Amino acid sequence: MRKHALALLTLLAIAGLLLSVACATPTPPSEVTPAQPAEEKPPEEVEPPPTPEEEPEEPAEVVEPEPEELPSFPLTITDDLDREVEIEQLPQRIISLAPSNTEILFALGLEDSVVGVSQYCDYPEAAKSKPRVAGYSTPDVEKVVSMQPDLVLAASIHEKTVLPALESAGLTVIAMSPKSLDSVLGNITLVGQITGKSKTAAQLVDGLRARIEAVTAKTDSLTLEERPRVLYVVWYDPITTMGSETFIDDLIQKAGGVNIFAEEFEESRVVSTEEIVDRNPQVIIVSGMGKVNTQTYNSVKTDPRLSGVDAIVNGHIYPENGILIERPGPRIIDDLEQVAKFIHLEIFGTPEAGS
Repeated sequence: MRKHALALLTLLAIAGLLLSVACATPTPPSEVTPAQPAEEKPPEEVEPPPTPEEEPEEPAEVVEPEPEELPSFPLTITDDLDREVEIEQLPQRIISLAPSNTEILFALGLEDSVVGVSQYCDYPEAAKSKPRVAGYSTPDVEKVVSMQPDLVLAASIHEKTVLPALESAGLTVIAMSPKSLDSVLGNITLVGQITGKSKTAAQLVDGLRARIEAVTAKTDSLTLEERPRVLYVVWYDPITTMGSETFIDDLIQKAGGVNIFAEEFEESRVVSTEEIVDRNPQVIIVSGMGKVNTQTYNSVKTDPRLSGVDAIVNGHIYPENGILIERPGPRIIDDLEQVAKFIHLEIFGTPEAGS
């Protein structure tokens, strides 16, 4: 019995010991998960305010030419030879006997109505493909008549023989022979009037007149002393020049010069070297086309009889493209601008190379 009690007591003691050891051993701390930083939310996307709908760009305004108004026919006009001419109907078949007339017709958009030209009508390029019916002053009258034109545009050179021959054949002929730049513009207006192209002609004339005025705005106020004396040479051996009552004389004046023979005669005339030396030109402009221009220029420049005039001494002699200056059409204004440079370098600058 005592043995059993002793064993029981021993067991109780061991259990108590184990219990005290267990209580004395600290309980390991439970694993603490470190606090996670609060998850940053991406900033909310803020939608930009709605863009107001852009209005589509309006296309650039296209200025349409005004519709032409046809004149009432028959129409009576007065040409440059003071002839009254009646135009019975709108011309559909036109023959031009002069390059300047051809250039006016093409500038007005009438190329489809042109059925014949002279052999010297070479501008614009399309004019070269038109049938040739005339030389410089001698058109083939029979050929012209056979083409049945309802309008022929001639020049003053045709006055004595060609005009009567064409009119006796029943053709309507207008002669254009302008004596000033204003007359050139007047002829453009006239051709526009009789061909139903009045508004096109007016627009062209307005542009050309503005260019003339851009030159004269700088030359109108020049005194006589500020205007160089100018000799315009059409031909050499014999030397031929232009007087007053010519668009060449008017062009020289508008460009700021003085034609040295303007007070001596009208139209064109042969002059002597003595007359030229006596008037002592300060600027010489030599006309002519191609090789003719070069030959005439060189002949005048090297003529010993003219070696003492101011223009030769100072190197103010210029070859000019006769194709332009002797064609009183729309391109004559190009020449005005160029001649102004020949006469007044100090105002208009250096002439273009090759002139």
